[in-house]
Order: sequence, then structure tokens, then C-alpha cells
Amino acid sequence: MSNLLIEIGNTALKAAWSEKLTLGKTFRYQGEKYVDFILSLTRREKAEVMLVSSVTPLTQADMDLLGKECARLVVLDGNHREVLIGHGLPAYLSYDRAAAIVAARHLFRGRGCTIVDFGTTLSVDFTDPEGLYRGGNISLGFQTRFKALSRYSRSLPQVEIPAEPACVGMSEVASIESGVVSGIIFEMEGYLNLHPENVVVFTGGDANYFAKRMKSSIFVVCNLVLMGLALIADEYVRKKEN
Repeated sequence: MSNLLIEIGNTALKAAWSEKLTLGKTFRYQGEKYVDFILSLTRREKAEVMLVSSVTPLTQADMDLLGKECARLVVLDGNHREVLIGHGLPAYLSYDRAAAIVAARHLFRGRGCTIVDFGTTLSVDFTDPEGLYRGGNISLGFQTRFKALSRYSRSLPQVEIPAEPACVGMSEVASIESGVVSGIIFEMEGYLNLHPENVVVFTGGDANYFAKRMKSSIFVVCNLVLMGLALIADEYVRKKEN
């Protein structure tokens, strides 16, 4: 039996089947009926471990439904923090950040890591060569910054992500494009200079956009969070086997 990994984020759900640490096809869903979508993935095959990471706590009714579709249901949300503690991570971390850290520690064992997740929020986390967590920061994500400028300033328009922003804007739109993109680049350069010896790992929807604009060497791992969830799920399988 395979494991089914579910990441319920701020704007979308991502899912993938996994065999040990190998990820299969990735699925994406945006909508409110996420439980129905998950159930559609298990019509042909039941999961050994169904691991659900969610930014908001699941209801007991949802957990009861999902629990029938697998040999073991593992829920990672605000009401279930024990996995974080088991991995030496603080209980306040969201599970997407925690899973990214778990994956980075596995991929770059023996190296300190600077892990940047470009999503609805932009998170930066640090680990040392022993894999110990050394803190992290959260700020507004790339697209969220454009939306915030339009929402909280009556005079500014909603601007889309530019293909090639100018270094300095010569119009209102170009100024917003350049300001947001350059702001994140300067932000990243500052973080990377804090620990220049670290491996730098970018993940999330806008990772490639910024990786190609950085002067430093960057590893882009688009499914870093799902890889971390696969590692956590595999732990439950190995515990059962032992």
C-alpha cells in the first residue's frame, strides 16, 4: 500500500501518493470541498498512511471520514503538535514550514540550511549542520504584497506579477512591480548573508522566479513540503513494521 500526502494550505490543497520517499503524481485543488477531493483520490486505492497537514484544524467529522480511507490517519494541525516536538522543532511552527525543514535536513545532511518558502506568506527558516532549528521569520508573500498595496492604498492599482521588472520604475505600475520584486530580492540577500555557509533551498510557487534573480547558488525543490511529509509518513510505516 502507498501513503497519501495531503497539504492543505492558505489558498490551495496539494496532494501526492508516495512509496517511502518517492513521490508520485502531484494533485492540486482549489475549493471548499477538500474532503470530497481527498476521497476522490482514494476510490481506487486505500492508503497505508494518510498524512494530512492543514493550516486550519480539521473537524472530528472530517477525520472520521478520512480515517475510513486508510490503515492509519495522521493529522498535523494546530490541535496535533506531537510530531513537531518529536522532530526537535518548536510547537509554534506551521506544518508546511516543519515539513520543509525535515526534508532539507534529510537532503543536505551535515550542512546548515537556509530554507525559503515562497507562498501566500514568505517564510525563512534556518538549521545548523547538526540539523538543529535556529529560528526563522515570516513576511508577506510575493503576490500578497501586490494585493496589499492595492487593498490598503486607494490610489494604487492591482498589479500582476511582471515577467521582467525594471530595476527602477518609470511609471506607477512599473514602480509597484520593481518595488515589490526588488524588495524581496534585497530581503533575500540580507537573509543569505546572515549564514553564507548554509545551503540555500527555495521552494513554493514563486521559487523559480526569484532563484534565477539571485547572485548566490540556489537549490530549488518545488515539492520540498511534500517530501518532508513523505519522510514523516514513512516513519509511521517503519514503526508499524518494527
